[in-house]
Amino acid sequence: MKFNLNLISFFQRFCLVLICLVVLSFQFDIPNLKAITMDNYQGEMVIEELRLKVPADVKAVWLNAEQEIWEPWLSSQKGFLGRQLFWDKEKEEALILVNWENKKLWKSIPMSEVNVVQQRFEDNVKAALNVGENPFELIFEGELDKQR
Repeated sequence: MKFNLNLISFFQRFCLVLICLVVLSFQFDIPNLKAITMDNYQGEMVIEELRLKVPADVKAVWLNAEQEIWEPWLSSQKGFLGRQLFWDKEKEEALILVNWENKKLWKSIPMSEVNVVQQRFEDNVKAALNVGENPFELIFEGELDKQR
């Protein structure tokens, strides 16, 4: 009788452990565990995303400076595929999407070179508006990876 009780107790514990293992295994998303991180997609097209505060009364100056300063410089960069400019009237925000052939080419551009172009952009804007500061505050910068 004692042997049967031990056997039943062992069987109950075994079933409990088995149930726990099955439940835990469903808690993990196995395909995501095997997924490659986005940083490994250095050879895939990437989109640079920038959001700026652009008040309505100076929108034309912003567009002009983008066309005169950033457009020619970007066009000369290896890996640059094009860009799109959007403006949200209600939020008075600009969205700039810059398409790059891949992240490696985009990130190979020295920040010192980008800073020189940004300074030229700001000088252009300040001169056009006769102000001491750049009125276009950077709200967000990030990247979007093209999905298959």
